[in-house]
Amino acid sequence: MLSRTTLIASTLSLYFPHKPLRRSFPLAAPTLRRFLSLPSFKLLPRFPTLSPLCSTSAAATTIEPRYLSCSLPEKKPLKVAVLLSGGVDSSVALRLLHAAGHSCTAFYLKIWFQEDFENFWSECPWEEDLRYAKAVCDQVDVPLEVVHLTDEYWNNVVSYIIDEYRYGRTPNPDVLCNTRVKFGAFVDAISGMAFDYIASGHYAMVVHPNSDNKDEPSALRLSQDMVKDQTYFLSHLSQSQLKGLIFPLGCIEKEEVRRLAKIFGLPNQDRKDSQGICFLGKVKFSEFVARHIGEEEGLILEAETGDFLGNHRGFWFYTIGQRQGLRLPGGPWYVVEKDVENNVVFVSRNYFSVDKRRRQFRVGSLRFFSGSPPRITQLQCKVRHGPKLYSCDLAIQVDGDDGHEIGVVKLYEDDQGLAAGQFAAFYQESTCIGSGVILESWDDQGFPVCAKALEIAKMKDKSKLGKPVKIKVAEQSKKEEEAIHHVCMRSKWMDF
Repeated sequence: MLSRTTLIASTLSLYFPHKPLRRSFPLAAPTLRRFLSLPSFKLLPRFPTLSPLCSTSAAATTIEPRYLSCSLPEKKPLKVAVLLSGGVDSSVALRLLHAAGHSCTAFYLKIWFQEDFENFWSECPWEEDLRYAKAVCDQVDVPLEVVHLTDEYWNNVVSYIIDEYRYGRTPNPDVLCNTRVKFGAFVDAISGMAFDYIASGHYAMVVHPNSDNKDEPSALRLSQDMVKDQTYFLSHLSQSQLKGLIFPLGCIEKEEVRRLAKIFGLPNQDRKDSQGICFLGKVKFSEFVARHIGEEEGLILEAETGDFLGNHRGFWFYTIGQRQGLRLPGGPWYVVEKDVENNVVFVSRNYFSVDKRRRQFRVGSLRFFSGSPPRITQLQCKVRHGPKLYSCDLAIQVDGDDGHEIGVVKLYEDDQGLAAGQFAAFYQESTCIGSGVILESWDDQGFPVCAKALEIAKMKDKSKLGKPVKIKVAEQSKKEEEAIHHVCMRSKWMDF
């Protein structure tokens, strides 16, 4: 059973959120001291929706040992801080650690914006997330704390995203959130609580050295489920961050996680997986970008001909390889290049032509778990989240301008979606060894844009162009667009 102090602290953090944590303050200590000094108290929930979803009795469930293999059962009992989002994955991770015999404390990260910040985040489902998180913890009497990292998230992730889009790049908020917030600012916030490890519901494996070789580095390895594998999002962590992590789901496939959720009787067992960026909730990312960067009309030009096809809202709304949002007939059209200085987007219907495929690019901001680049040059890499691994060569060079190391990557296959600002994660067999940020230039030229298109992009008075050209729509293109529209509409109805 929980002690009176632990119970009060957990309840307080749920119903009376405190100010964002700072490194110099113990977790919720000021609020707890004020509360305990009162002669009597009566808890009045601030949020009426935060009602229990299930009984608080612990479920006595026997779990097959293979499901616990990534939860370090041989080291029990460990003191583990578990990041709990209210979703199925992190909830199953918590229950596996509890079943492995560890002493767990759950933490819900509150990273939405300040209440006095004029915004439109009212649809963010954090109240529902927190309600589910509390219900999951109540099943096995695990204390739950809410940690406020709003300022840290804004300063380290959101502001960076906005700046990157302003410069025409496509940042990856998930990689930044893991590196700077979940396993950065959060670790600082609980540094005085002496946890052995921090755990989350990521699909990845961390292999730690045995007790006789504690100075040896830990390794990040691909999960059992290659489709759900999230090592890409964890590839930019430091070795010191990796050493303090456990990922209980790394040895389990997604279908088995859902099955375990039912075995555990989790209140959120049928809940859908979250999609999109966590701080936006149901707000579209394009609306977020428009709010913080604004809109500025620019030209859409065909890369091969220079034809003026239409206008766009601002180059920052588009990324290389994008086909949605262009609203051009006769497609499919793809964004192939951007002129950031002149706010011009170049498009093409020949994005997948053989003579325009890319195999080489450069990466900066390199970080390897070993602390230095690998000795071998033949590796594998991911250029986006997903199961696809490319065989590649990696050559390390020194940038003549600032002296920083730059990686030149040559893929053994073609890839069309290389976007500056995204990460390239590198692997040796099943081990992720590190990653870097894809830079603006590759193949010395990128997608070939004709001289006429480049000249028009630099025009000062673009009103001289007149109206956009009338795009010829071939019968085959019409059929393809109708088929795509039919599939999209069918998918939308299936979501209901």
